[in-house]
Amino acid sequence: MRQGGYYMNRLIEKYRGEIMPALQAKFSYSSVMQCPRVSKIVVNIGAGDAVANPKVLDDAVAELAQITGQKPLVTRAKKSIANFKLREDMPIGCKVTLRGQRMYDFLDKLVTIALPRVRDFRGVNPRGFDGRGNYTLGVKEQLIFPEINYDKVNKVRGMDIVIVTTAKTDLEAFELLKLFGMPFRKN
Repeated sequence: MRQGGYYMNRLIEKYRGEIMPALQAKFSYSSVMQCPRVSKIVVNIGAGDAVANPKVLDDAVAELAQITGQKPLVTRAKKSIANFKLREDMPIGCKVTLRGQRMYDFLDKLVTIALPRVRDFRGVNPRGFDGRGNYTLGVKEQLIFPEINYDKVNKVRGMDIVIVTTAKTDLEAFELLKLFGMPFRKN
């Protein structure tokens, strides 16, 4: 939907129209401003094999840019580890921090398209919360995203997706993500 000349993601509309009132009723907030919200999503790919072959990192950066629609930041090693032939400040991965419109677009794509494409999918682990209302999810392969062309993939790579919320407890964050449509596994 367009609002004021700008495209508005359907998850933003759902958050304002359905999720906020539901959270306010469940947790008896006195104001809608107390409702938890998603503040950012960080997507991280660790390419440890980039130590031996730097081209691997270029592929990871290109794929992450395709998936998120934003240029990734190359992460570097903080300290040297001789057993891994790793020196301090060597590039070993990439990450993207999504906020605003891109964040909601990515969350929508993750929940409705990517996660259902996982083989033998029974739901995501509900124990991925950190105690402060943030949720971490590991994805084993980048092929579940529709932007990735299967024929052009050199190596199947996993990624970590961290959903940072303003929730004060894990219960509030769990309810928020469940209302957004996150398919949590039934224990």
